[in-house]
Amino acid sequence: MSGSLFVVSAPSGAGKTSLVHALLATNPQIALSVSYTTRKPREGEVNGVAYHFVSLETFLEMSGRGEFLESAEVYGNFYGTSQSWIARENARDKDILLEIDWQGAAQVRRLFPECISIFILPPSIEALEKRLKGRGTDAADVIARRMAAAREDVAHVAEFDYVIINDDLNEALHEFNAVVLAARLRGARQLARHQTLINQLQYPE
Repeated sequence: MSGSLFVVSAPSGAGKTSLVHALLATNPQIALSVSYTTRKPREGEVNGVAYHFVSLETFLEMSGRGEFLESAEVYGNFYGTSQSWIARENARDKDILLEIDWQGAAQVRRLFPECISIFILPPSIEALEKRLKGRGTDAADVIARRMAAAREDVAHVAEFDYVIINDDLNEALHEFNAVVLAARLRGARQLARHQTLINQLQYPE
C-alpha cells in the first residue's frame, strides 16, 4: 500500500504557500516534503520547517550522491527534494505534497507518472503584482524579474492535471481538498486499504 504524491506549483505571488499551509492545517492525512535549499532564510523561517537550509557545497555533494528526487535552480538558488524521505512516507500510506516549481514538477512526472499535479493561479495580473509588492521584502527590480518569471511559469500550466484559481482562500482550499480526497478514494488505494472488508462482503461466512 502506498500514498499519493501531489505536486503543487505556481508563479511567485499566487498564494501557493498560504494555500498549502491551510491544507496541511485541515488535512492530517497529508505531509509536506521539506525541500533543501541554498538560499538564505527569510525572517521567521525555521530550519527544517520552512526548508532545510544548506550551503552550496553541501547541496552539490547531496546531488552528486543522487539524494534528490528533483532539483532546480530558481533565482540563483538551488532547491531539491529528498528521494529517500518520499519513498519512506509513501510506503506508510502517507500522502505527500511537494511544493516545487514547474521545472521540478516536470522531473517528478518523468519519475512518477502517477503523481497528481496541481497548478495555482492568481485571479489577475494586478493581484499578482500587488501580492509581490505587499511582501515588502523585494526591491522594485526583483519584483520586475518575478513578474517576468511568472509569465514563464504560467506558460506551463497546461502540463498540470488540475488548475486552481486562488482568488478567495477558502474557496481555493475547498477545491484543493477535493482533489486530495478524490485521489485517496481511487479504486486501487481503497482496494488495498479495505481488502478485509471487501473479502467479507464477497465471501460471507
